[in-house]
Amino acid sequence: MGFWVLKCEWSHDVKHDSSVLLRVKLNVKKHLRERNTLPKLFAKSVKKYGDKTALIFEGTGEKWSFKELDEYSNRVANLLLQRGFKEGDVIALFMENRSQYVGLWLGMAKIGVEAALINFNLRLEALVHCVNISNAKAVVFGSELTDAMCEVHSSMGKTVKLFCSGEWDPKRVPEGTEHLEPLLEATSTNQPSQPDRSFTDRLFYIYTSGTTGMPKAAIVVHSRYYRMAALVYYGFRMTSEDVLYDCLPLYHSAGNIVGVGQCLIHGMTVVIRKKFSASKFWDDCIKYNCTIVQYIGEICRYLLNQPKKDAERQHKVRMALGNGLRQSIWEEFTTRFNVPQIAEFYGATECNCSLGNFDNKTGACGFNSRILPFFYPIRLVKVDEETMDLIRGPDGVCIPCGPGEPGQLVGRIIQNDPLRRFDGYVNQSATNKKVASDVFKKGDSAYLSGDVLVMDDYGYMYFKDRTGDTFRWKGENVSTTEVEGTLSRMLDMKDVVVYGVEVPGAEGKAGMAAIADPEHSTDLVKFSRDLEKALPPYARPVFLRFLPEVNKTATFKFQKTDMRREGFDPNVISDKLYFLDCTKGQYVELNVELHRSIVSAKQKL
Repeated sequence: MGFWVLKCEWSHDVKHDSSVLLRVKLNVKKHLRERNTLPKLFAKSVKKYGDKTALIFEGTGEKWSFKELDEYSNRVANLLLQRGFKEGDVIALFMENRSQYVGLWLGMAKIGVEAALINFNLRLEALVHCVNISNAKAVVFGSELTDAMCEVHSSMGKTVKLFCSGEWDPKRVPEGTEHLEPLLEATSTNQPSQPDRSFTDRLFYIYTSGTTGMPKAAIVVHSRYYRMAALVYYGFRMTSEDVLYDCLPLYHSAGNIVGVGQCLIHGMTVVIRKKFSASKFWDDCIKYNCTIVQYIGEICRYLLNQPKKDAERQHKVRMALGNGLRQSIWEEFTTRFNVPQIAEFYGATECNCSLGNFDNKTGACGFNSRILPFFYPIRLVKVDEETMDLIRGPDGVCIPCGPGEPGQLVGRIIQNDPLRRFDGYVNQSATNKKVASDVFKKGDSAYLSGDVLVMDDYGYMYFKDRTGDTFRWKGENVSTTEVEGTLSRMLDMKDVVVYGVEVPGAEGKAGMAAIADPEHSTDLVKFSRDLEKALPPYARPVFLRFLPEVNKTATFKFQKTDMRREGFDPNVISDKLYFLDCTKGQYVELNVELHRSIVSAKQKL
């Protein structure tokens, strides 16, 4: 067996993997030594690529050269300096995708101001929470989100300054809001004086959907931004001549680091789309000569659901870059759309155990050498898959998984190694929950990914499931704890249990809420209406189950295992079931016939 593994590892380009890691590690060390920051790396790109197109915004067709992006971000930096913002201050950025989004956080970074990148789907309580936990001194919001800002304005601190970017209607914006564009127009494009920041200082915050309820602010330092962008650039053999199509939200690391980072650091042209469109996807790729497209698993399925057309094979796309592409549709995707390489990777914003499938192995999200495991200290360890508790041996150390055994992915933490450090969250107790000790050996500490993967005989890793109280739907993480809290409040504090259920052919898991309602007092029409205001579309339960009471453990935790297993099948469940029909915008009773049409993918989810 040992010889066979060795032989297969040889056929996998171990040399390429190790040279990529080594190259990124040496580059990071150099940038640390030179006290580089992302704005300094971008300045090198501006010098090298000047008038080359850096960003194209599909919404307007507007193109910005590296020089123009530099000048715009200088205006942002100089304006903020004039207004008294200083190094270490935080400004929340709440707007939909466009080139200005990049220019705004980059301009902030030039003077050491840290952006809090807020999900533009958030409303009310969750929106206020994200602004507040970041300690933002100002919010820059897109005019398209004016209504959302008006709803929360009174709940925010009086001293929080507001700037509106985009179409200006002084009658609609919250009182005291300033229009950003005229202010920037009147500001100098000269380079601002840059503070003495280092490569391990904070760059910005990205919010993850935490298992503890409300979104958590993950800290992204300059070296992490570089590392995430560089690992995919070198690992997947990209070049500065590539044109990357980015239709993912810029408040996420996939869109803003893995995507936009290729422009800022490596001189690539990036096409930004306001929102993913399955029908326009390949037309855009042809129009802008894209060679790399970004995806999350859901996107690939939406594209395959589109009727066939000539454009889907007439593009120049050589690589699809992303995560979550199911093995079942992997080959269908590459064959139908004539995309030779799937660049699948694994890595949360804050994790220290990223993986990359650098050699196009169907279904895998990465590889870790079984003959040189010390080279990249990550591991799958045995866990109780229901509780996610680590299973330890007699010596108290975690038990590593063998091939074919599902386990939680962990990465050893070494704080003085930029590839191994864990920067955590703004909230210290949230950070502590992601760290365990005695994982590889006694006395060490490791980052807990919370995800279950499986490794094959040769070291290829395959994603199995997202664990804990979070599931993924429509490309977003949904925190069950947060949704449970919101629904319970809307339903006069009834017991509500939220969990993800698998729907055949759908990516991720659809949300299902089990509601204890012995009196059958819930008004579903009002509930649907309230839901639209309270939760973003991806967090709204697709299925409802009404039952007399919800089973709880002795410690008052809801027991979800049985309900998850029963799913939404009226043949199995005697309780009343409902389905959120998005064409009608309301819940309809889920009978055997509707169930059949959902399971056969005839019914739109």
